[in-house]
Parts: sequence; C-alpha cells; structure tokens
Amino acid sequence: MKHIPKIKTSRGTEKKLEQMSPFELKNTLIALSGKHSDKSTHATLNAGRGNPNWIATTPREALFTLGKFGIEECRRMMDFSAGLAGIPQKEGIAKRYEEFLKKNSTAPGIELLAGLYDYGLKEHQFDADDFVHELAEGVIGDQYPVPDRMLRFSEAIVHDYLVQEMCAGKPPHGKYHLFATEGGTAAMCYIFDSLMQNYLLKRGDKIALFVPTFTPYIEIPELDRFHFEVILVQATGLDSDGEHNWEYPDEELDKLKDPDIKVAFLVNPSNPPSVALSERERDRIEGIVKKDNLNLMFITDDVYGTFVSGFRSIMADIPHNTICVYSFSKYFGCTGWRLGVIAVHEKNIYDAMIKALPDDKKEALHDRYHSIHLHPEKWLFIDRMVADSRMVALNHTAGLSLPQQTQMMLFAASALFDKENAYKQLTTDVVHKRLKLLFEGMGFTIKPNPNRAGYYAELDIMHWAEKNHGSEVAKYLKKNYEPVDILFRLAELHSIVLLNGGGFDGPEWSIRVSLANLNDGDYSVIAKAIKELVGEYLDDWESGGET
Repeated sequence: MKHIPKIKTSRGTEKKLEQMSPFELKNTLIALSGKHSDKSTHATLNAGRGNPNWIATTPREALFTLGKFGIEECRRMMDFSAGLAGIPQKEGIAKRYEEFLKKNSTAPGIELLAGLYDYGLKEHQFDADDFVHELAEGVIGDQYPVPDRMLRFSEAIVHDYLVQEMCAGKPPHGKYHLFATEGGTAAMCYIFDSLMQNYLLKRGDKIALFVPTFTPYIEIPELDRFHFEVILVQATGLDSDGEHNWEYPDEELDKLKDPDIKVAFLVNPSNPPSVALSERERDRIEGIVKKDNLNLMFITDDVYGTFVSGFRSIMADIPHNTICVYSFSKYFGCTGWRLGVIAVHEKNIYDAMIKALPDDKKEALHDRYHSIHLHPEKWLFIDRMVADSRMVALNHTAGLSLPQQTQMMLFAASALFDKENAYKQLTTDVVHKRLKLLFEGMGFTIKPNPNRAGYYAELDIMHWAEKNHGSEVAKYLKKNYEPVDILFRLAELHSIVLLNGGGFDGPEWSIRVSLANLNDGDYSVIAKAIKELVGEYLDDWESGGET
C-alpha cells in the first residue's frame, strides 16, 4: 500500500505560513512549484489568482480606432514635424466624427463607435458636439477629469450597463450616482475611509461580514485604525445530499437584525464559493433591513455578477442602504486597466445619516470640507468620497484618468449592444466547462445551480473525507496534517498552485481553484493531482501511518 510521500516543507513551517494572507502564501507556493518544475517536465499551473486568460477584443479595438480620430483632431489645430500637436476643439467635432466613421467603415471596432454615438444621441439626447468632444479628449487624455467623480457621458453609459447587469434590467425608481475608481480595490479603500471620516463608522464598531469572502474584507477590519468587532454571517447551507450549496441559512441572516451592527460587507457572487444570493436570501435581507435594522449600511462587491444569468444585486432590492462596488476586470479581462466604479443611489441613508449627525460632528465635517465647498453640509456622501480619495486638499486633481474612463465606457457599451448576449455566453461557457473538467476529474457530480457563477471552485477536503469515510479519517487528518498541507504537496510534488479556503474564512480544510486563468485541459491535470493526493492521505490512514 502506497504511503504519502515526504515533502521538504515541515509541518511547523506550514503552521506558521498558514497565518499569512492566502495571496502572500501564494508566493511561497509559487517558489516551491518553480523548484519542482525546473527538474521535471511539469510546468507550474497557477490557479491561485483570478486573473482571466481571455480579453474582450471589440471594445479594445474601438478604443484604438477612436485614438486615431483623437490624434486627427489634435493635428487639426497644431501639427509640427517634431511630434507636437494641439488639443481637440469642440466646434463642429460631431460632424467630423460622422465623416470619420464613414471614411473608416471597415476599421476594427468602428461599429461599436458608431453604435455608441447613435445610442448617446437617441437614448440620452446628448449634445452631439459635447459627446464627441468628451470621446476625443477622453482617448487622448489631455485634460484633468471634469467632473472629477466621473465624466458626464461616461457615467450615463456605465449607469445603463450597471442597471442591465446588476439589476436584471429592472432597477428601482431613481438613478445611481457613480464614482469611477482605480479598480475595485481602490473603491474598497475609499469606502472604508469615507465611512470613518464622516462619522458613519467609528473604531470598534460592530460590523457583519458574509463569509467565505475575499481576503481583504477579512483583513481590513482587523487593522488598528478600524479594529471592528466582526460578526460572521456564514454560508453553512447544505443541500439534500449533505453537500455544500454555500447558501446563508435564515439563522445566519437573522444576525443582521442586531441594531448594533452598523454595516454589512458582502461579495456577491461569493469568493471563493462563486455562488450568488438566491431570491430567498435576498428577500430575507430586504425584510430585515426594512423591518429590523433600517439604517444598516450594506457594501456589496458584485464583480462576478455578470457570470450569473439574470443576476440581481441587492443594490436593486435595498438601493437606499447599499453601496455597490463593481470592477470590469474579470468579465472583460482587463485587470491591468484598473477599472472600477462605486454606485450609490441618489436617495440613500448615507446622506440622511450625515444630515442627522450631532452639531459637533457637523462642525468638524464643515471644517474638513469647507475649503472646497461653500456649503459642505449639503454635499453628497459620494462626492465626499471623491475628496477623501485625495486627502481633500488634492480634490482638484481627483478622478480616474480619461483614457481609463473611455475604455470603461466602451466596455459597458459593448455589453449594452450585445442583445444576444454572445460574449456573456462565451465567458460563462468557458468557466463552466473548466468546472466540469475539474469535478469530473475528481469523480464529483456537478448539480445544476442557476446561482452558480463558476469563476472559482471551493473544495472542502475535510467535509468530503468525513462524509465518504467517516469521522475517524477526519480525526486522523487533523491530528497528523495542517489544513494547508495539501497545498504544499501540490506545489512541491506537482507544480500546482492553489489557495487555502480557510484564508477566506471558508472551511479550514478547503482549497480554492480559480477557473479563469488556465487552459481547459489544465483543470483535468489539477483534478488528477488532487485526487491522487487525497488517495494517498486515505492510504496512509488505512495503514495507520504517522507523519
């Protein structure tokens, strides 16, 4: 009978390293996998980070073609052989753009540029010269962002996209104000900071955290500046066969009824289980907010929502309580662009709670913002976020760069005009095919779930061992191995890098597999390696071996 092979990383070292953030532990695993791959035919398979291995081509082609128009507009005003040109001028620019579209009718991305122009004029009644001038200046990037929160026409197009993708096309009454940010990570930083600066949160407050979740949401509340009391809302739901369905039972959601909980943080669909809230869960949350905890602030990170058909964010169900963070990075394959947006409904509890602050805090906020606003007490919370993002004093240079906002608008437009959802179907097919290969390779059955995004898979090794082989094998594994042991064995022996689910506040013995960043066949290889290692653990248990 085969015993589990020895590895160089000791149990003591594993125990120390598992205290690190999964994304930092990943670097150690990559180093180990690299050492192995140098001496074998194995190439390192890194399914630890969720950077997709696809890109959206049409909106990028449109940006580059728009760049040609922008350069032409600059050279109209001034053109020196040494490479110096002027800047786009607004007068008559729409007519020149129409001529450009006709003259370049076969250029890559031109149909999207033409469609965007028609859409802006017909659906929003944009002034043609103003709109095209923003496009030209946007792609050239010759100006500071004005408005600093988000460019006027870009905001309108991205707003339509969010309504379509985050609200299942059925938004609440009213509109959302948007703040374009340097990716979803910057959005997180700005939100945490402004909640504190505006006395909506204070150090030591009680917050709720839906888990498993993206690791920074776990780590940020622990920082000394915040030191929040964290109440975990756990996805402990099991289906009729006793398998994880990663749903939040009613008793977990009911924790939100506690009026001392000031804010709840949610990743939806979840990371790493990659499952969206069901209608039951959303209805329960909505009922709690409307009946039991009226001023509960909800921060929802919905980056993976586009991978679920008919996805509906709680920004649509409880819009007045919710701040939505959305990143374009995963769906459009643009993590390097750093494109994110914060959405806050025009009627919201944040503005209302600031108005209701005691006089001493109002005076402090007046002093904080008075240098950039004549009447700070009337200033919207989302605009305060913009100022806070530049330490207030640098508000005049706030805002996401114009080329980034232009690319963001083109990404949004491409989805708005894709009436057949061809691109969406391709991206979901890609991750679901890889999920199927992973599960089938391990001998698992994938049960249909309309709320599954499938961008990641979370595999609970301990739950599987206990369910299939009884509690004795579970006790044996806990006694003889660290929860991250399988990650080190995968790295050292198979050159495979995965992340520990326990680092996401998921089950301690679970592992996260990104289904976005490797080739399809690689997931069969990963499945084979995991299955082999689990088999070796079982063989070791059956023979009574000790490590």
